[in-house]
Amino acid sequence: MVNRVEIGVIGGSGFYSLLEDAEEISVATPYGPPSDKITLGRIGDRSVAFVPRHGRGHVHPPHRIPYRANMWALRSLGVRQVLAPSAVGSLRREYGPGALVIPDQLVDRTSGRVQTFYDAGGAVHVSFADPYCPSGRAAAVSRARETGWDTVDGGTLVVVEGPRFSTRAESRWYASAGWSIIGMTGHPEAVLARELALCYTSLCLVTDHDAGVEAGEGVTHEEVLAFFAANVEKMRSLVGEVVEALPSERTCPCGDALDGIKLPFELP
Repeated sequence: MVNRVEIGVIGGSGFYSLLEDAEEISVATPYGPPSDKITLGRIGDRSVAFVPRHGRGHVHPPHRIPYRANMWALRSLGVRQVLAPSAVGSLRREYGPGALVIPDQLVDRTSGRVQTFYDAGGAVHVSFADPYCPSGRAAAVSRARETGWDTVDGGTLVVVEGPRFSTRAESRWYASAGWSIIGMTGHPEAVLARELALCYTSLCLVTDHDAGVEAGEGVTHEEVLAFFAANVEKMRSLVGEVVEALPSERTCPCGDALDGIKLPFELP
């Protein structure tokens, strides 16, 4: 059994086969159970914990994912760096299906999701100007380009509530603001990671152009799942490459996110 885990991966069910010497464990948290059992294993010489974001059988829609439980469980296992592969729509014509975007900014357009651990016991304000880990992003961009991905370094991910897709008007509004890609699961994951002083890196695979970008019937759930499934092996391989490229010692600002802040409870 892996006693202390270095790196967390939050992704779809296609990533179950990512790990060597894998075993599943149940983890209890103050916020209820995670999306599913957590799989522990190794990639090369790195210890990894995998959380299926939507659970087996895709039982948790994006607005009902137990985000706090997932992030807390990872930290309690020792994780300090998190990779989050996901499927996204493109808000730009030049980013077509198959492009990989490693965003450096995030816009929250969700509503009703609990997005903090610190909702009682006093105010805790963390810096979120730059939502993603610079070291994780650099490793992801470098490895993706080395393996032949059409990779976009930077861009803004807008996260919508879901589970519906955007109207054409909403999509055009987001594009007019200069945002790059659109998804349903990148928030509150990123801010919860920051509140636990974790590194968080999003790897976004474009599966389609969003409704306002081009003419047609608009994106469907079946099309998104089919495209992601067709590319999951390539994405899984990339995640493995990035895991091995992550620094063994953190020198980024993420680990200092809570310095000087009085917390209302002790972190795991």
